[in-house]
Amino acid sequence: MNVEIKARHMDVTDAIRDYGETKLAKLPRFYNKIQSMEMILDFEAEKALAEVVVTAKRKATFVGSERNDDMYAAIDQAVHKVEQQIRRHKDRVRDHQGPPHEALKRETL
Repeated sequence: MNVEIKARHMDVTDAIRDYGETKLAKLPRFYNKIQSMEMILDFEAEKALAEVVVTAKRKATFVGSERNDDMYAAIDQAVHKVEQQIRRHKDRVRDHQGPPHEALKRETL
């Protein structure tokens, strides 16, 4: 899995990089088909902007962005938005598949 942390208009400190990597490392626990994760950090108009782009198999892309006064809070909120998108996607896929065959056999007997 490819993890990238990029910055625009600022330098990324080691503390922010470590914090972002630990937050991104939790995402594969929700969806195991993730191929790459990218975090773009920006600082403009005295506000911190964090954008998270997660790419999974079958062209599934999840994007979350947040603007806040605090960079750590922006990272938290952006990752939380992506977590919600992944959960909704996984629920949609699971509901589309239907019940398992064992459950159908028990109903007919």
